[in-house]
Amino acid sequence: MYNAIFVGIGGFIGAVSRYLLGSYVHTLTKHLPFYFSTLTVNVFGCFLIGIISQIFEKQIDINPEIRLFLMAGILGAFTTYSTFSNDTLNLFREQRVLLSVLNIFSHIFLGLAGVYFGRIMIKAIIK
Repeated sequence: MYNAIFVGIGGFIGAVSRYLLGSYVHTLTKHLPFYFSTLTVNVFGCFLIGIISQIFEKQIDINPEIRLFLMAGILGAFTTYSTFSNDTLNLFREQRVLLSVLNIFSHIFLGLAGVYFGRIMIKAIIK
């Protein structure tokens, strides 16, 4: 039961953080025909999960509840692949095929790069 509470509290923080960052990026890019807010949130979330997973791999003694709070709670609610899918489908429906394909590849490759660089950064810091 306590685990669900940790995930729930983290989920609240992640969801609110996703909303705030996504809204901020949207105000900066709303005149552009591309969903930069979702992309930004997903890439940043991938970067953060790369950092956190690398820290856990280094076997730093971290409480399992903290791991649930961070990974399943905050980052689980923060990343937005369901929104990504909806955005991509909307671009296809609007017959913006090139932008929809760009959206797919941007999320996949930049997300992978975010995880990779997050891990590399922690490897450089924790030796």
